[in-house]
Amino acid sequence: MAGPRDRDDRRQRHWPGQGGSERGRASVRPAGRPEASGSEGPLLIWGQHAVEAVLRNEARTILRLVATDNAANRLAGLMTKRQITVTEALPRDIDRIVGPEAVHQGVVAEVAPLADVDLDTVIAAAETGGPIVVLDQVTDPHNVGAMLRSAAVFGASGLVMTRRHSPPLGGVLAKAASGGLEVVPVVLVSNLARALDQLGEAHVQRLGLDGEASDLIDGVRLSRPLALVLGSEGQGLRRLTREKCDGLVRIGAEGSLGSLNVSNAAAVALYEASRRTRHSTPE
Repeated sequence: MAGPRDRDDRRQRHWPGQGGSERGRASVRPAGRPEASGSEGPLLIWGQHAVEAVLRNEARTILRLVATDNAANRLAGLMTKRQITVTEALPRDIDRIVGPEAVHQGVVAEVAPLADVDLDTVIAAAETGGPIVVLDQVTDPHNVGAMLRSAAVFGASGLVMTRRHSPPLGGVLAKAASGGLEVVPVVLVSNLARALDQLGEAHVQRLGLDGEASDLIDGVRLSRPLALVLGSEGQGLRRLTREKCDGLVRIGAEGSLGSLNVSNAAAVALYEASRRTRHSTPE
């Protein structure tokens, strides 16, 4: 009976030029070394859906792919299409690469950052597409990843955040985004206030979400292009960010708790914006 190494000749078990690394000796940057944010240096992306999206994204350069036998079998078709070879490893070997707390599902990819996206490009897309999500110092990678996932589901035109005070575009963020990082353009800006000015000059409606706002999001007029501006969990929108918005709104709540975390608030706002601007035209 054929063994697992004989079932699929399309998948190599080592990287070309590495001299045939043996099973369990995967060589990728281990956990504990800092990942670069923005457009600097390679990133690690793990998890079945996140790595599958990486393989589907022709714009993403894949430097290395490490997987268990089962995970490699699930991704075999995409690896063949991209002509990507895999280093076979055991789950504990991948634990050493990404850290024992990471839910890697048996696969990790080392990738180059995506090319920078210009804010003007996202503004142009928002003229006829979904809203732009703007983040004011949201630093939790789980939250940013969850927002990218919602942005992908509801057809957002892009996500804007600062180069500083933002999590790296890989790792935990990519896992939480479940493929959204490969679908939604991410714009990294040096100064959020100037970016909001640029949105205003392009006649983008800038709507800030604030739990203390008097207006409900379902009670204000939404137009296209639209930007939804969200702040961090603790601080919310900073003063200057609030002043740059055309209006502040909150999500109506009937329960006793009264508020949502930022990623859930983004999902509700994106749904509302998608529902109400789907057939609208720019002013």
